[in-house]
Amino acid sequence: MTAQSGRACLQTTRFTGSRSQNVRCAKAGRRTARLFLLILAFAGTGPVSARAANAGDEGGRIHWVQVDEGQVKLDGKPPIGSGLYLPDKKSKTKGSELVLVLLGRRYLMVDVKSRLVYAVPLSDLHTQGSDIEGGDLAQESNLIPSSAWNVRDVGPAELVQLTLGDYGRVLEIQLPHPRDLRGLYVIH
Repeated sequence: MTAQSGRACLQTTRFTGSRSQNVRCAKAGRRTARLFLLILAFAGTGPVSARAANAGDEGGRIHWVQVDEGQVKLDGKPPIGSGLYLPDKKSKTKGSELVLVLLGRRYLMVDVKSRLVYAVPLSDLHTQGSDIEGGDLAQESNLIPSSAWNVRDVGPAELVQLTLGDYGRVLEIQLPHPRDLRGLYVIH
C-alpha cells in the first residue's frame, strides 16, 4: 500500500464501489490499530520491573513481613539498626526478588531480579506491629546507583552482594531459603 492510497483511505468516508480499494483501506486501518495498541502497551514500561510486581491485593499495596533468619552486613559488619523484610506470601509478588532492607534509619528496596536499588521515604511506609505496609516503592526518582552485583547460593541461604553508589560501601544480604517440609509428612 502506498502512502497516497493510505491518505485516500483516510480522506474518503463514502463507499467507493471498488472492492480492492475498500480491502486496502481495511488492512491499513487494522495496521494502524495494531500500532496504536503496541504504543499503548509499551508506554508505561521502562527499566522498572518492580513496579509491575508491586501490584498487590489492595490497590498496589504490599504487606512486608520481617525475616528473623536473614542477615544484613555493610562492609562485612552488621549495622546497628538493621532488618530484612520480604513480601507476604499472599502478595502477588513471587519468590524473594523484592527485599526491603533497613539500614539504621534508612529503608532500601532491592529488586534482585532486575538488579535495582531504591531509596524508600519513611512517609511511604506504615508499620503494623513488626510488619510494614507500603505502596509503590519502585519510583525512578528514588533510584540509587549500584554496581558489582553478585547473587549466589551459599547453602541454607541466598547471598546478594552489591556496592551502593551513594555510600560507596558493599551491602550483603543473606536471605534464607524456604524450609522444605516435604520429608516430614508420613503417608500411611
